[in-house]
Amino acid sequence: MSRYRQPPPLEGLRREIARARGQKSASVSGGFVRETFRLSRGEAREKAREWFSTWPKAAYWTEVESWRALPGDDDTIEFTMRRLPTAD
Repeated sequence: MSRYRQPPPLEGLRREIARARGQKSASVSGGFVRETFRLSRGEAREKAREWFSTWPKAAYWTEVESWRALPGDDDTIEFTMRRLPTAD
């Protein structure tokens, strides 16, 4: 009889992690609504303006949470917009 037990199967854990990650990207986390976009530089500016127009910063704390230029393509920007779900 061996002293070592076999590790438990991880497939169920992998499925649960993938499901949770999928839900997290489309939900409210930390009290904020977040949405990530990949757009050309001009379209990215327009999308950010649209968010600030629809959900004003003073009421919804709207902001560009993060952004980066994608490597290999100097015109595509990936960015995440963040806002509160409702204004007070």
